[in-house]
Amino acid sequence: MLAGEAPVSVPRVLALILRSTIGLVIGSAVILSAAPRQRAIATENRPYAAVALDYLVIFNPDSVTTVADRILPGRGRALTELWRTRQFEYTWLRSLTGRYADFSVVTRDALTYAADALAVSLTPLQRDDLLNAYLHLTPWLDASEGLRRLHAAGVRVIVLADFSPAMLRANAEHARLMPWFDDLVSTDANQTFKPDPRAYQLGIDHLGLIKQDVVFAAFGGWDAAGAKSFGYPTVWVNRLQLPLEQLGVRPDVTVADMNGLVDVVLGRSPLHR
Repeated sequence: MLAGEAPVSVPRVLALILRSTIGLVIGSAVILSAAPRQRAIATENRPYAAVALDYLVIFNPDSVTTVADRILPGRGRALTELWRTRQFEYTWLRSLTGRYADFSVVTRDALTYAADALAVSLTPLQRDDLLNAYLHLTPWLDASEGLRRLHAAGVRVIVLADFSPAMLRANAEHARLMPWFDDLVSTDANQTFKPDPRAYQLGIDHLGLIKQDVVFAAFGGWDAAGAKSFGYPTVWVNRLQLPLEQLGVRPDVTVADMNGLVDVVLGRSPLHR
């Protein structure tokens, strides 16, 4: 202390230190909050930051036929094909008429229609077995390795599907694929179904990215058209080798399997061709 200065009490010193420390913390907080948010971006070695997958790119819907064939020998495929077609027709009709119900309800109603149309009588137990088959779909043989490759490359992987949240989780857990997904996004979150643009919006909302950084991988040709119309770089994983849907829009590229998708996402195969 210099000559002539009044002594400073210990409490006053502590108060000064505390006030100074608080000022520094507040000042730092202001600087941090004022800094522009950085979005995850693509890199030279990884042209896309994320991929949004329709669930049937990963899971084979035909695995339901195995259960149907056991219940209805010789008629299982006819039932499952009509059932599957009606599932998606019901999502579109419910969207257009404003009568939303989640995909588990749609799946149940579509099964009732298919059974009635084919004059098939199902016991309650048989009906439950068929519905439960949609909770234990078999992954495509290349799915696990493809997801692992994307994960190893640092690509964020989400599902963006019409399946209900419970259906998404049940299948991922049963197949032990949960570690490879960053998020399981159901369009039930805003009570829409693809190809409603609001359904595709959920992907970028969850990822916090712009459309151009996210590859959308579709299983159905109609879904590929919807995603491309929304603005995603779009890959149609055409596992069933179906013709292009005539909707006035086409995906950026069509591949046959998960390996083709991974090559596009990692920049080893051109997206636009």
